[in-house]
Amino acid sequence: MKKTASFITTLVIAGCWFISFGTPSLVCAEMYVAGQAGVNFADRINSIAGTGPLAGEPGSFQDFDLQNSITYGAKVGYFPGHSWYGIEAEALHTTPHIKSFNDDPRTTGFDPVPGTHFRLTTVGVNFIARYPGRSFQPYVGAGVGAAIAHIQDTTAVPGSILPIRSDSDLATAWNVLVGLRAFLTPHIAVFTEYKYTGATLRFDEAFGPDGGFSGNYRAQHVLGGLSYHF
Repeated sequence: MKKTASFITTLVIAGCWFISFGTPSLVCAEMYVAGQAGVNFADRINSIAGTGPLAGEPGSFQDFDLQNSITYGAKVGYFPGHSWYGIEAEALHTTPHIKSFNDDPRTTGFDPVPGTHFRLTTVGVNFIARYPGRSFQPYVGAGVGAAIAHIQDTTAVPGSILPIRSDSDLATAWNVLVGLRAFLTPHIAVFTEYKYTGATLRFDEAFGPDGGFSGNYRAQHVLGGLSYHF
């Protein structure tokens, strides 16, 4: 986790350096701030594996199915000289709670197993390529950053029948995106965006002294927003 935090800190510093010093002049540049909101069509936390004392346990866990949820955030962008390429810093928050495990056939004979609260905030830097039109600007992008994840207490996990304890993780995240921006005025634009994001999460203290689990998080976001261009 310390290595991941150091990597993310270096990434953010490099992005800030690029925005502040890596281009010849801010006078001929385009900068914008934006707010966005939409729906997170979360899939699952899959490839679940035990960590700590549970490492290597065969067949102890099923994939964790996630609920769809509202997602919202903000971003700041910079395009040197109104060019076709740019960079943006972004933060996005969502709560794709883990669904109830009641439908799992391995829970037969056990009391109903509730889901658990799960929240995720991603902070990252994206490289954006766009068509620099005056009215419409289609764009694509990709980026990396940090996923700050937290799970709450719950009763048990199917198969292992171990209680989940509150735990947090800081992991490297990535995303790819495609969108379309339409200008209402020379300074105000609306946009819609599709984003596919992922991270490998590791909750080493999820089961206390019994160990924890890791898994791959994947989600699709459909977003809309408003941006102001300086």
